[in-house]
Amino acid sequence: MALSRLAPQFAAEIHQHDWSDAPYRLDRAGHQREHDLPNDVPQMSPEETDRIRTNVMWVVAQVLGYQDPNFDPYEFADAAGVRTKTRSGHKDGYIMAGLRIAHEPELKGHYARPGTWDTYDE
Repeated sequence: MALSRLAPQFAAEIHQHDWSDAPYRLDRAGHQREHDLPNDVPQMSPEETDRIRTNVMWVVAQVLGYQDPNFDPYEFADAAGVRTKTRSGHKDGYIMAGLRIAHEPELKGHYARPGTWDTYDE
């Protein structure tokens, strides 16, 4: 894996966590629903769970992309358990659409500074 030293660790935590009841409870890091007692907390659908996981991936990827000029959001998303391909097997553009990356020619590819909407460092 060509990800930076921290990126695989973030991806592993995102991937390993059971996000299916995330809006209904505070979970410790690495939560696994099958270990909960009692297990009467509501659970989201698989699609809702994927949305939570994807949003978490985007937040972490925004910071990693800002910090690491070699960061690959598709590799990170895949490692985090987020779908990265279309049905036909091509890279899905929604991965990039969830990140704040400059499109101006002079700043193309730069990630917005974490905590800002459109502040790009040169």
